[in-house]
Amino acid sequence: MVMIPQVNPESFSGQIIRVANAVLTKRAQAPEQAGVFAGDDPSNYNTNDPFRLWVIQVVIIIAMTQFLSLFLSRIRQPRVIAEVIGGVLLGPSVMGHIPNFSNKIFPQQSLTMLNLTSTIGLVFFLFLVGLEIDVRIVKRNFRASMIISVAGLIIPLGLGAALAVPIYHTFTDPSVNFGYFTLFVAVAVGITAFPVLCRILTELRLLDDTVGVVTLAAGVGNDVVGWILLALTVALVNAGSGLTALWVLLTAIGYVIFLLFPVKWLFRWVAGRTGSLENGTPTTSMMTLTLILVLGSAFFTDIIGIHAIFGGFLAGLIIPKDNGFDIALVEKLEDFVTILLLPIYFALSGLKTNLGLLNNGITWGYTILICVVAFFSKFLGCAVTAKLTGFNLRQSGAIGALMSCKGLVELIVLNVGFSAGILDTRTFSMFVLHALVLTFMTTPLTLLIYPSKYRSYAGAPAEPQPSIKESTSSGDTKKGLFEDSFKTRFSVVVDKIEQLPAIMTLTQLLQNTALKSTITQVPPSRVSTNDEKASAVAAPELPYSPTRVSSSPEQGQISVDALRLIELTDRTSAVLKSHSASADSLIHSDPILSVIRTFGYLNRMIVSTALSVIGYDEFSATVAKHVHRVGSQMVVLPWGSGSKFGEEVTLDSEGSSSPVASSNPFDGLFIKNGGTQAREQTAAVVHTQFIRKIFANTPADVALFIDRGLPPTTDTQYGQHIFLPFFGGPDDRLALSFVVQLCLNPAITATVVKYTKVDDELSPMNTIEEEKAQHLHNTIASVHNIAFPDTIYGQGDTQTRLASDTADNILWDKYSQHSVPDLEPALSRIQFSIKLTPRPIHLVLETASSIISEQIQLQSRVIVALGRSRRLATESLTAELKVLFNEKNITVGTELPKTVGDLGAALVTTSSTTSLLVLQACTISS
Repeated sequence: MVMIPQVNPESFSGQIIRVANAVLTKRAQAPEQAGVFAGDDPSNYNTNDPFRLWVIQVVIIIAMTQFLSLFLSRIRQPRVIAEVIGGVLLGPSVMGHIPNFSNKIFPQQSLTMLNLTSTIGLVFFLFLVGLEIDVRIVKRNFRASMIISVAGLIIPLGLGAALAVPIYHTFTDPSVNFGYFTLFVAVAVGITAFPVLCRILTELRLLDDTVGVVTLAAGVGNDVVGWILLALTVALVNAGSGLTALWVLLTAIGYVIFLLFPVKWLFRWVAGRTGSLENGTPTTSMMTLTLILVLGSAFFTDIIGIHAIFGGFLAGLIIPKDNGFDIALVEKLEDFVTILLLPIYFALSGLKTNLGLLNNGITWGYTILICVVAFFSKFLGCAVTAKLTGFNLRQSGAIGALMSCKGLVELIVLNVGFSAGILDTRTFSMFVLHALVLTFMTTPLTLLIYPSKYRSYAGAPAEPQPSIKESTSSGDTKKGLFEDSFKTRFSVVVDKIEQLPAIMTLTQLLQNTALKSTITQVPPSRVSTNDEKASAVAAPELPYSPTRVSSSPEQGQISVDALRLIELTDRTSAVLKSHSASADSLIHSDPILSVIRTFGYLNRMIVSTALSVIGYDEFSATVAKHVHRVGSQMVVLPWGSGSKFGEEVTLDSEGSSSPVASSNPFDGLFIKNGGTQAREQTAAVVHTQFIRKIFANTPADVALFIDRGLPPTTDTQYGQHIFLPFFGGPDDRLALSFVVQLCLNPAITATVVKYTKVDDELSPMNTIEEEKAQHLHNTIASVHNIAFPDTIYGQGDTQTRLASDTADNILWDKYSQHSVPDLEPALSRIQFSIKLTPRPIHLVLETASSIISEQIQLQSRVIVALGRSRRLATESLTAELKVLFNEKNITVGTELPKTVGDLGAALVTTSSTTSLLVLQACTISS
């Protein structure tokens, strides 16, 4: 007689069988196809058609999760907190007290479908967790991380087992096996939530810090051992006898070996044959194979008596990480899993939680005791061990706080225990509350113990040597009134591939080919490494030799440091990218940095690259820290619109339009031709706010390059012409010196016009409006928005302004009178002139229109360079800018003038074809 094994109805296999039976029953009964038009209530649970109520439940769960995460994310809490709290609110603890809410929305018999879909989501989530685990992380600081991992596991396991004794005798039914309960509580206390730990480390930017590297490696070891112990616990609970448990464990070990060797080798071979590894993107056939692998592995571990989640986790371990294949695979799965399926699982955890059962002093006393034991066993064990291995007190405390994180893994463990009958609803609620408390306190405690100013980045270089400007200058905002030394060290910030043409254009202009007599050979081995994530390309052995970096204007090898910024999101793929960046692998495969390195190689420039995966709000702070670390003299912000160079010009004071339509990166900030409603595009506004933060916080000169494309010519030897309207002030002086430096290139010519504003008695301007604008320009300096700084600086006292005016005159005379013999070749290619006008903006537009029309006939491209002039400006142009906008019937938001200055705003709104170079002198003390 054949024995049919009994199937656990709560297991993954049992859930599939129950759903299949429901579907077959529905087919057999052929129910009436009623709908809302026939008076059917979609919220009524129908065992033959549970889909409608399932959709209602899922929508409510997702809506609650998203609502809570909006608030919790602002205090840097992981998403799992919102998911579990949302479930608690929807469960018997809160909304369950609403009459008929639970019976109507979450009836007990409807939880079967939710359990099945949540289990599928959990299986795929554990697959993604397995993908995150990288054994290469353990190799870095191996000794310290392993010692910390062992200490952070043994001590909590021991204290957890001791804690299980009084809890068992106080709350647990005697029918529950004491040994299983003790082992389970020990695992629940001792395990560390590796997925949440990864996200916290990434968000706090600790993956480059020694603390983060050691903690992540220790978390890997802790997590793997914790999963093994949990699998052992489940196997013992599910087994009817010791011999059965032995067979389960042996089968599990054999399956792990089978997956890690022959299956892993076969999967890699198939991925290579399909071209998925080479391209870094899985094909449709590889995705099919991956899905079958995950579900098949989950099915096998479930039928042998271990939970299905272990099969998904093991499947993730064998996925190759070559060429970003794992990241591309995650990107195809993560949104469906983490947005739709996974919240159901953790919401179900909350639905099972009933805080109303914590209704007496003993229960709350044990709940607090669980929190204290779980935290201090981890914190003290890991922190003391870290201190003994050489870390200081703050670093040791941060490691202890991070290792005490619970989160996702803890909740999975608790749900496994609840399903196995080891925990009842009361003890389950106690442990869920402890998991929430410990997860909630991890981030703020880490920031309190180990703020960014105390961090030591792995492989960080020594403080950069001060530049010539820093070491020789004094006065006028610490940069020197007479400072005209040229820039040799540039940092370019790039986050989109559309910015590459702008970067290439400006760096090509910086190539100084006029000083061939001073050229010396740079050894090919010269490499400049900025930090652990940086790489450099030295100039190659070529028939012609590049120039070497020098301290004098006559000699100067241009070095460019490209900082690639990638936005960190809640997605697992972003976390994997951050790990790859810290492991120094993503920087070599990133296509944008590869293009920049190749461009530098072909143009004989020293090019170094760095990459950072961070939140968008931290972009400007990251740029400032990077510039300080590498000692850059100027930061270049490219903003390429991708537009074409127009054959006709719109830069005239009469407002004539160009027949060539081209895009403007600031189009979202203004509308023309009598528009009645502002159309400020969110993307444009957000980007301008990022630029303003760079202007405000960067400890170097800043250049915003708005690129409008190349001229329509087949002649690759087209020239470049620069037009600079000079009004005075530190920004204009920087612009003048930079234009002179660019003109060292014999292919570049320039026109520099000094504008002085005078009164016009015959056609006076609105003096009342002008006085209001001047008053606003002077007094608004004290107003700063914390989130988005206005970057309008004070005009200074009389002495400061007099010194600035003196510096303007001296620098202008030095260049316009050709009094610098070494710069004679450059100055001879510049036309200097002075113009007096009551309407300087209008005259600038007319002059620019004339120059552009002339240069287009000469197959030459025009770039308008100007100072941002948001501080110490000689003349206020605010009133005239308002008049210009009224004349042209243009509505402009406040973001545009705040970003590029008044003159820049006039040029942007009246031209769709001209490239602009907006410069600001450094405002930060060195």
